Amino acid sequence: MGFRFTGFADEASRTLAQQIEATKAAGWSSIELRLIDGKNVCDLNDEEWGAAWAKLQAAGITVAGFGGQIANWGRPITTDFNKDLEELKRSIPHMRQAGVTQIRIMSYPNDKDTPWPVEQWKEEVFSRLRKLATIAEAEGVILGHENCNGYGGIGPAEYLELAKAVNSPALKLIFDTGNNSQHDGDIESTWRFYQACRREIFHVHIKAYKPDADGKLVTCYPDEDPVQRRILADLKATGYDGWISIEPHMAAAIHAGKDVKDEDKAKSVYIEYARRLEKLIAGL
Repeated sequence: MGFRFTGFADEASRTLAQQIEATKAAGWSSIELRLIDGKNVCDLNDEEWGAAWAKLQAAGITVAGFGGQIANWGRPITTDFNKDLEELKRSIPHMRQAGVTQIRIMSYPNDKDTPWPVEQWKEEVFSRLRKLATIAEAEGVILGHENCNGYGGIGPAEYLELAKAVNSPALKLIFDTGNNSQHDGDIESTWRFYQACRREIFHVHIKAYKPDADGKLVTCYPDEDPVQRRILADLKATGYDGWISIEPHMAAAIHAGKDVKDEDKAKSVYIEYARRLEKLIAGL
C-alpha cells in the first residue's frame, strides 16, 4: 500500500459541506476533521456529531483523524486536567463510529505568565499523558503527539524522552513537516527532527516553508520547499504507508486565529496544494 491522502479541509472552508466539496475536487475521499462551522470536532455534542457524520457518509468521505485540542498550544500545564480527560472521553464514541483510531494531541506548553520550573513541568506532563494513554490504550485509540507545542515539541530529544517516560503503544508521533522550520526559522531543523524520530512516526502532516524577500520563512506549496522532497523520499524508501495529511496554512492558520475569509481563494489553494503534493510524490 502506498501513501494515503487526506487533509485539514477546514483550511478550505468553515462549513463541512464545502470541506467535502474541496476534498472531492482534489480527487480525495478522506478528511482529517478539526473545525466544523468554527467548532472543534471534539466539542460537538452527540446531535451535532450525528449530523456531521451523516453528511460525510452520504458523500462517501472517510475520516483519517480528529484534530483535537488535548494538551495543545491553548492549554498550558496550568489548565485543569479534567478538561482534557473530558475531551478524550467525549470523543471516543464519535471516533469509534467513524472508524477513527487517532486523535491529535500535544504536551502542555509551560505557562507564559507563571512558568513552572522545568522539572516540575516535565513531570506533570509525563503524569498527565500516562493517564491519558491508559484510557486511550483501553479504548483502542492512538494519541498522536504532533511535533508542535509542549514539552515533546521542544525538540527530538524531548519527544523521545517523553515517549520513553509514557511507555505506551497508545502514544505515537504525528510528524509535521513544517513546524520545526517555523519555530526555529530554519528548514533544516525539520529534517533533523525527522531523522532523529523517524521510527516513531505513524502519521504525517505536510506544511512547507520558504524564505521571503527579507529572509523570513513563509508558508508555501510543498514543491517549493526542498525539505519536503527529502522527507517524502525517505518515507517512501523506508516503507511508510500511512496518511499524508495536508495543512497548508496559506489561506488559513487555525492555531493563530486566522480563519477562512475568502472561501473561493481558500478552496483554490487547498486543491492546488493537493495536486502539487501528489505531483511531487509521483516524481520521487
